[in-house]
Amino acid sequence: MADYDVLVVGGGNAGCAAALAAARTGARTLLVERYGFLGGTATAAMVGPWMTFHSGADRIVGGIAQEIVERLIALGGSPGHIPDSSDYVPTITPFDPEIHKALLFDLMRESGVQLLLHALVVDAVRDDRCAVRGATFATVGGMRTYAAKRTIDATADAFVAAAAGCELQQGDERGRVQPASLMFRLSHVDMDAVAAYVRDHPDQMRTSLAPEQRNASALTAVAGLYELWQGAQANGISVPRELVSFFISPYPDEVTVNMTRVVDVDPLDPDDLTRAEIEARAQAMRLVAFFRERVPGFAHARIAATATQIGVRESRRIVGAYTLTRDDILERHTFDDAVARSAYPIDIHNPSGSGTTTHRLPPGTSYEIPYRCLVPRVVDDLLVAGRCISTTHEALASTRLTPTVMTLGQAAGTAAALSLQANVLPRALDPRALRTRLIADGVDLRRPSMARA
Repeated sequence: MADYDVLVVGGGNAGCAAALAAARTGARTLLVERYGFLGGTATAAMVGPWMTFHSGADRIVGGIAQEIVERLIALGGSPGHIPDSSDYVPTITPFDPEIHKALLFDLMRESGVQLLLHALVVDAVRDDRCAVRGATFATVGGMRTYAAKRTIDATADAFVAAAAGCELQQGDERGRVQPASLMFRLSHVDMDAVAAYVRDHPDQMRTSLAPEQRNASALTAVAGLYELWQGAQANGISVPRELVSFFISPYPDEVTVNMTRVVDVDPLDPDDLTRAEIEARAQAMRLVAFFRERVPGFAHARIAATATQIGVRESRRIVGAYTLTRDDILERHTFDDAVARSAYPIDIHNPSGSGTTTHRLPPGTSYEIPYRCLVPRVVDDLLVAGRCISTTHEALASTRLTPTVMTLGQAAGTAAALSLQANVLPRALDPRALRTRLIADGVDLRRPSMARA
């Protein structure tokens, strides 16, 4: 057993932010990831663009998340935050997943985070008082156990928390989770032709752009093309989506398509997950044919990439010291131990078919997420970050987005290190000390406007 101050399990964006924050706060940190690269849903599932760093014109997400965006811009891997021409959120942040993979390795090396790749967590290590003392992993070299004073579960599926005996929830009141989607990118796209089509068919795109404003540079996101999609559905295309949806990438002739949808999936059932992967790739090929045959500008499109794995929107969540609710978000409740802000709407994709339900915050407002959502109710020395924090099904539909989970990761990593320095359990950490450090490290914790105490 190798000993560390902080063990972070899961190298997605939440886990990466947690590891960076812990190491930068003085903790000897190990980050363990099941793939041969970092980035999680941003790279393995190619989920992008990131939504959203802004509430209206105000950027409310900073810290490590914003640092990553600025580094990507410098590497030519992102145009930064740009307006969302589909009007779903104020801004979107496209990025190149391959450049992001390389950048995350650079950040880990610069911050002194030690890495273990190709390692799948199989169990939690607990002491005689049931506190977590590390985890055991299956690797190409056999089973390995790593001890740590603090462990952070950033697996998205709460694998460590489940092994440690935490209380867990999954899905809605019937146990159903949001559908899964496989992302893919198409290159050799003529965006001028796309723009000409939506100028000539002004009712075929969800946007506040006037027809004359719809040029290739302004079309950052396209949602609609209803008649083209309805024609494809009439001809038998079997993808349970209600509209066409794609986004620009950092490159002028490439788009990211978010249209596959596999419903009634339990992402923690290997048979279900296998079915989802197979069905999603079949849908992707049908969609490629649809774009080439029916959508102006896509006649010569090529598949630039498909995601390594299907994107999972929802699985397990811990029951924490506090559970964030739909009302907390929509009524913009404030918390003395808030560690993150978000303005993303509650965005629930139908678990069993087409359609998406959206509940929005008032323009220019945001909500807070308390530190207690990262702390399991009964297990000590374990924190969680990412989509498996303590929320209801409806609240998760907002908190699961990448800018938010990066901020939650930074909070978890900082809390783990600070609790060691203060020689207190993570649940006993003074939230004022945590918030002070997060603010000093660039996290925006200003009070949301129009909030109710």
